[in-house]
Amino acid sequence: MTKSELIARLAEANPHLFQRDVERIVSTIFDEITQALADGDRVELRGFGAFSIKTRGSRVGRNPRTGASVDVGEKAVPYFKTGKKLRERLNHS
Repeated sequence: MTKSELIARLAEANPHLFQRDVERIVSTIFDEITQALADGDRVELRGFGAFSIKTRGSRVGRNPRTGASVDVGEKAVPYFKTGKKLRERLNHS
């Protein structure tokens, strides 16, 4: 599901809201999650899952085109861990 499909479904399920308001709500939620992760915080949505940041250490990689060794620096990557209710729903439906 894409962001626009999510917005369309939410607007359809909530006819009392304008589509532009639903777009603003969804964008605000995503922006807040992104900002919290950028600030180093963990975002937990009970029953759904938790977003956090993991650090991937530096390493030596290879350029696939030339085969030359390339130093790849340390970087932060987003990580998502599913919540118990989501796992149960996926495995028991």
